[in-house]
Amino acid sequence: MKKLFAEFFGTFWLVFGGCGSAIFAAGFPELGIGFLGVALAFGLTVLTMAFAVGHISGGHFNPAVSIGLWAGGKFEAKDLLGYIIAQVIGAVAAAGVLYLIVSGKADFNGVGGFAANGYDNLSPGGFSMMSALVAEVVLTAFFLIVILGSTNVRAPKGFAPIAIGLALTLIHLISIPITNTSVNPARSLSQAIFAEGAYMSQVWLFWVAPIVGAVIGGIIHKSFFEKE
Repeated sequence: MKKLFAEFFGTFWLVFGGCGSAIFAAGFPELGIGFLGVALAFGLTVLTMAFAVGHISGGHFNPAVSIGLWAGGKFEAKDLLGYIIAQVIGAVAAAGVLYLIVSGKADFNGVGGFAANGYDNLSPGGFSMMSALVAEVVLTAFFLIVILGSTNVRAPKGFAPIAIGLALTLIHLISIPITNTSVNPARSLSQAIFAEGAYMSQVWLFWVAPIVGAVIGGIIHKSFFEKE
């Protein structure tokens, strides 16, 4: 149960901090934190929670990461369902709190896109479904390679959260204009539930692509980098 609570709180913090920065601070009022600030916020959520509770649960905070670690031989299949449920509940709870906060604004008239992920007309830059699919698969694959490499027994000790947090920052710097950046199915579902528009009809891609990418990344690391 400690592991599941750690995953709940870690995923909550990721969505609350990352999506919250996009919702409240990205362009506020004219000199907001912008793409760079939002990307850094996502990276910092993972970095801080990896240090805070990573020693308890492994610090996945992402269903794709859990599945990718399983594919890489670093996580047991019997624990997957519990982790994924805890992550999804944590993400949805964070999105609910964000909704409560944003709806309390004096001139509130709807949440709009609510930092949700999308493609075609729901992509920030108008990128197609194929562009979104390729970006999410490739970026999640490399995310898993970084995670597995930085936590390997031969890697420098104690630096994995920094490498993982910076990797997530870089991923967001690349792909915010493409999909608003997912690489995390729980984060995508939680925002789509509350967002205005057809985001729920597109959330399938942000489950399929990150999971496929994570499995690819896990297999690549296991096949090429695990042994001397």
